[in-house]
Amino acid sequence: MFHFILKRFWYGILVLFGVIIVVFFLFNVLPGDPARMMLGQRADSASVEAINKDLGRDKPLSIQFINYLNDLSPLSFHNVRDSRNFWFPDPAKYGKTITLFSIGSTGLVLKEPYLRRSYQSKRNVSEILAEGFVNTIILAFVAMTFAVLIGIAVGIMCAIYKNSLIDRIALVFSVLGMSLPSFFVAILNAWIFAFVLVGFTGLNMSGSLYGVDDFGGGTYLDLKNLILPAITLGIRPLAIIVELTRNSLLEVMTQDYIRTAKAKGLTKSKIILKHALKNALNPVVTAISGWLASLLAGAVFVEFVFDWKGIGVVIVNALDKYDFPVVMGAVLFISIILIVINFFVDIIYGLLDPRIRLQ
Repeated sequence: MFHFILKRFWYGILVLFGVIIVVFFLFNVLPGDPARMMLGQRADSASVEAINKDLGRDKPLSIQFINYLNDLSPLSFHNVRDSRNFWFPDPAKYGKTITLFSIGSTGLVLKEPYLRRSYQSKRNVSEILAEGFVNTIILAFVAMTFAVLIGIAVGIMCAIYKNSLIDRIALVFSVLGMSLPSFFVAILNAWIFAFVLVGFTGLNMSGSLYGVDDFGGGTYLDLKNLILPAITLGIRPLAIIVELTRNSLLEVMTQDYIRTAKAKGLTKSKIILKHALKNALNPVVTAISGWLASLLAGAVFVEFVFDWKGIGVVIVNALDKYDFPVVMGAVLFISIILIVINFFVDIIYGLLDPRIRLQ
């Protein structure tokens, strides 16, 4: 099992390295001068040159890439003696650093990964992403919990009552859920439940997790703003989980060991819950992991429609302002989420099915 985990971890590192290469070279060939974006179009040439020197854009592209890798890595090499050197670990950029050892002026430094600074707000990208990630992770987990609990339960019912009215109705809603685009569902839900039926539901068309008190000026937890975006975000994974649970469970129920369990006189509920469901969950786990990763990565359209202050809104605003460091940091952040979730899913696969570990 240890060799299996180590191999999957190494694969994740290789994938992340590939993403870093693509992200760096893609955003460095795009038109636009970061110095002009930071200082404005009327900035003088001396100020532009100073900003480009501070960003390292006056150096060859290969040196810029090495510097980018050095900034991202928690263990990096820096000139720890000369504060005027380009490779000096400036506390204003990297925060607190620990020099593990040094040879001459070059030292191995332990630090937090540095995702650069925003061209617009001058803030560290990691701070901007951290603020949005908290709201996104809450929204994604609530949406996925809703999809998993309802989806598996409905999928089991559809498998038990195959070709019944319940099964057919569930399949119709599943097809609709998979077919409708997220932005359309978001607009439709906002219009129906927060505009047409607002007197009955009391829901808002937009809002974040915390509301502002009009009288006291403080903030308060407003959970009702979470309902519509969470349901909207959970509809598509819900539809897929229903289909996968139903089809996988029907296939497992035809296996020999299920017939043996029936011959032993076990009840239908015990056969399904104790024997069949466990072996039918592999494709469902794959769907859950993939959708959870995509939801955590930022449901851009849903967050934008409901004005939910998450990663999606951060990405949209950064793209609108050509704030490339924020977009690059968001893409890397999303990639890490996908890699980490897939890593744990592979481990769960190995625990559920020993054949995967052997392969």
